[in-house]
Amino acid sequence: MKKLSFVLLIVIGAMGLTGCRGYNRMVEKQESVTSQWGNVQNAYQRRADLIPNLVNTVKGYAQHEQETFTQVTEARAKATQTTITPDNLTKESLQEFQQAQDQLSQALGRLLLIKENYPELKANQNFLALQDELAGTENRISV
Repeated sequence: MKKLSFVLLIVIGAMGLTGCRGYNRMVEKQESVTSQWGNVQNAYQRRADLIPNLVNTVKGYAQHEQETFTQVTEARAKATQTTITPDNLTKESLQEFQQAQDQLSQALGRLLLIKENYPELKANQNFLALQDELAGTENRISV
């Protein structure tokens, strides 16, 4: 009887240790996910912060492209208003966030196409630096 109790105690102890280790792994994974999501949000915010400078630089060369500037500004406003936290992480909120980011990407694409019509804009160092920063940020987002 003592031998059976001892074996049973060891089995229960092993199960308890395994359960604690599994729980600790889940907590670590959750913290990792939260941290990585913070990195994603930082990259999107960095992109949004670059947009006003880029728009102002392009405006100096392309005054009659007002519709594009408006679309970019509106898309940026929508993208920065749509936020996701671990508390409101649902399929719907993630889709809304991604849709806002996609709209912003499309608007940025139209803004960057303007440079093809303005050779002097292509030569502007400020524009080129902003475009490089934006490209770097887009690369961080896609990774």
